Amino acid sequence: MSLEAEPTQTLDVKGASCPMPVVKTKQAVDDLEAGDVLEVLATDSGSVSDIDGWAGGTPGVSLADQTEREEDGETVYVHYVQVEE
Repeated sequence: MSLEAEPTQTLDVKGASCPMPVVKTKQAVDDLEAGDVLEVLATDSGSVSDIDGWAGGTPGVSLADQTEREEDGETVYVHYVQVEE
């Protein structure tokens, strides 16, 4: 997976636990246009498999990349969801 475009929008769901990261991601994607990329910031480790599974089973959406980073001593999982053209 690799990210080819800059994120169009960032969704911060840090502190939210399952299923909210996926629910909020779906709501945000519904407002995007084809070709847009949504950057999702989550602290729930389950979001890695949840967003991957949701994107894989949702027509018109793909998971462009997933990474993780440290912020204030906390792991933040960063997901890049792309709306396909």
